[in-house]
Amino acid sequence: MSNAHNQHLHLAAPHIAGLTPYVPGKPVSELERELGIREAVKLASNENPLGCGEAARAAYLAAAAELGRYPDGGAFALRRAIADHHGVEPLQVTVGNGSNDVLDLVARTFLHPDTESVFSEYAFAVYPIAIQSVGATARVAPAREYGHDLEAMAELVSARTRVVWIANPNNPTGTWLGTAALRAFIEALPEQVIVVVDEAYFEYVDEADYPDTSRWLADFPNLIVTRTFAKVHGLAALRVGYGLSHPHVAELMNRVRHPFNANAPAQAAAVAALGDRAHVERSVAHNQAEMARVTAELERLGLACIPSVCNFVTVDLGRPAGPVDQALLREGVICRPVANYGLANHLRITVGLEAENDRMLAALAKVLRETGASAEAAGA
Repeated sequence: MSNAHNQHLHLAAPHIAGLTPYVPGKPVSELERELGIREAVKLASNENPLGCGEAARAAYLAAAAELGRYPDGGAFALRRAIADHHGVEPLQVTVGNGSNDVLDLVARTFLHPDTESVFSEYAFAVYPIAIQSVGATARVAPAREYGHDLEAMAELVSARTRVVWIANPNNPTGTWLGTAALRAFIEALPEQVIVVVDEAYFEYVDEADYPDTSRWLADFPNLIVTRTFAKVHGLAALRVGYGLSHPHVAELMNRVRHPFNANAPAQAAAVAALGDRAHVERSVAHNQAEMARVTAELERLGLACIPSVCNFVTVDLGRPAGPVDQALLREGVICRPVANYGLANHLRITVGLEAENDRMLAALAKVLRETGASAEAAGA
């Protein structure tokens, strides 16, 4: 396989040949197959442990009766529901195959090899992939306390900058930006610079100063806000998300959007999920209670947690995370090492069900004892 890969590498565009693909969290089925274990626990992909609500599930099953039909290519009902939810017009909504798809649409619409794009160290791994896939130049600002340093990002904006990416809150660190700082940053950007505020974890945040930037669209024609149904709504398997922007920006992205990029059951389930406020509230309440408990237990183990407003917490193990992660896998617990973000000593842990969290905490305590003892013995 490697010979065939190398044989064809010269056929790819230079920026594609050097691209490192996104690596998703390991599926439970793959781990169980590899190690011959059963009942593994996956806390690697920031999924909602409660799953989707009953309304979304019923809508999905009803839509399954028409699997032989193409979906509504314009996603009329879903765009209308999203527009009503945000108090905007349907022409301002771009539906995607997950919000990841919308991020890719932004890059394909506004970036090319003669342009630059700015994002933060430790920000979501899809930003550099999207930038490099269209041959643009990435400019990476150093982080401040694991989060976005807006001053450092502003310094990187040049005449060639066309897109700036901000994850608020950020994955994989769980950090967030307040209203005044973020608004001042967007106001200072040149009008030819598109700013993407990625709010995939929006619903989980319970901070008085956390902004809903979808309310700023009328003030900033260069603003794109992205949201997803994969997290709090529990529809990760269906891949449906959206962007909100000025109608002219949405129209440009729709020129390159793939036809039927959001499937029919996904559209139906997403419409139902938007109306199921009770499921969102249950999911958030569960996350808040378990986040507090899990964080306290991790700190009791002597680990430093990056303060998070999401449905995951990233912890500093004080040692390379790779061996700890491998040992956790053998215990049937899947977490997410984040060395690909430059955080080689950190592990990102999704907040799961109470029993899943208990399993992870017990396994982690055991692994830390064992790996710590091994390291001591090696040092001796």
